[in-house]
Amino acid sequence: QVQLVESGGGLVQPRGSLRLSCAASGLTVSSYRMSWYRQAPGKERESVAIKRIDGRTSYADSVLGRFTIARDNAKNTVYLQMNNMKSEDTAVDYCNAGAGGTKYWGQGTQVTVSS
Repeated sequence: QVQLVESGGGLVQPRGSLRLSCAASGLTVSSYRMSWYRQAPGKERESVAIKRIDGRTSYADSVLGRFTIARDNAKNTVYLQMNNMKSEDTAVDYCNAGAGGTKYWGQGTQVTVSS
């Protein structure tokens, strides 16, 4: 069955960096639209970064220039590099794989930005 396992979350100070990983099994990440979402306390889940099958990327305005999504086909893993982090980046981050009408979600990893 399909599994997406996120890791790399934790506590980081403002202006610090974290790298999230999403290891996939049961699907090939290069054949899916891979995305990172996040959900902050009391807010709806929002899209943060997208890596399309053709390699094109897109980002939410709030993270543009600070976050980078990358895909390693050999490791079947997707990453989210987060730099210059802000308190408003505090959220549970989720990995998502989509193709047609099918979507798969990981269990989420907590990211907390605080001094």
